[in-house]
Amino acid sequence: SEHLQKTVIPSRSEDKVSVLDSGPEMAEPQLAVVTSKLSVKAPEFYPSGYIQNFNQNFPDSTFEDRYDGYLTLAEYVQDFLNHLTEQPGSFETEIEQFAEALNSCVTTDEALQELVELIYQQATSVPNFSYMGARLCNYLSHHLTISPQSGNFRQLLLQRCRTEYENRDEATRGDETTKTQFHSFVLFLAELYLNLEIKGTRGQVTRAEILQEGLRELLNALFSNPVDSNLICAVKLLKLTGSVLEDAWKDKGKNDMEEVIQRIENVVLDANCSRDVKHMLLKLVELRSSNWGRVHGTTPPTEPTPENDPNYFMNEPTFYTSDGVPFTAADPDYQEKYQELLEREDLFPYYEENGADLSGPGDLYYDEIDDEMDPEIEEAYEKFCLESEHKRKQ
Repeated sequence: SEHLQKTVIPSRSEDKVSVLDSGPEMAEPQLAVVTSKLSVKAPEFYPSGYIQNFNQNFPDSTFEDRYDGYLTLAEYVQDFLNHLTEQPGSFETEIEQFAEALNSCVTTDEALQELVELIYQQATSVPNFSYMGARLCNYLSHHLTISPQSGNFRQLLLQRCRTEYENRDEATRGDETTKTQFHSFVLFLAELYLNLEIKGTRGQVTRAEILQEGLRELLNALFSNPVDSNLICAVKLLKLTGSVLEDAWKDKGKNDMEEVIQRIENVVLDANCSRDVKHMLLKLVELRSSNWGRVHGTTPPTEPTPENDPNYFMNEPTFYTSDGVPFTAADPDYQEKYQELLEREDLFPYYEENGADLSGPGDLYYDEIDDEMDPEIEEAYEKFCLESEHKRKQ
């Protein structure tokens, strides 16, 4: 601490820096300076697979605001998927920025395949994410700009699903873990069928027909090994897509849903499944018989008459003649008796038809009304008026 160093900073033409020390015991080292050939204007270097600071691109986003460094594609996508799982309501507000960020970094076949795998794993392993995953897949299939020779996002996604689909027979006979994973895949494929939109050459929007055929084969695989877990998965699949599948098959002139229902009835009669599962299957057959619970529009209601409404007279009022004989609208002499009732002068002596009071001074009812207040009430009322007037003046 007793020695003070003095550093001499050379000009651009100097190649060496001398370090002088006031102490005689210190040597004078010579440091060589190597001149860099890099320009100060050279672009900043980023390692392959890294994404730049998203705060610069999305300053107003609630999701990207959490990051102030660099992330790999896998980290960024997985964090966004977890974010959607926890806050599904943020899908509408943040999906556009998410797609824009992917378009800036998903520029290779490998990156696109990695993106597909991440979404697929989240949709088939996280409970209740299959619907959100299907919505996400539909959005990205229309908004990702990359379309390599290996296939666009939708094509790679369907290829990934096909890998699991081809193992359906083994999966329905596997252990419980295998079955559970397979059932998650089945329900994700069902959501994908409902949400994935295919735009035709004329701009029309249709569903992926290959998924329709795939779901039919998955049902066959589930019913081929009718254990409880497989049957429960089949019930969930049909509750989710049954009406849509049946409409699509009918449009093609197919009777596939009748075959599915017959298969279910055979399982109920022959399979060794539990009583609860058989009850679920019967409820499903009942649901289908009611057109999957769909209510179609009916003809406008007509004015009820005694001819078309058997309960027409049930809510009609009951009147009494001057002799105390009751009669209703169902009475043959109703009109005559009702007119006689209206003509009675003493029917409503104090009220008009609109309910206005016609009584006045001299009337027995009117004269019996006591307009005077109780002394205590009158005293309290006067006190209230004085206090109100005092507050108003203040």
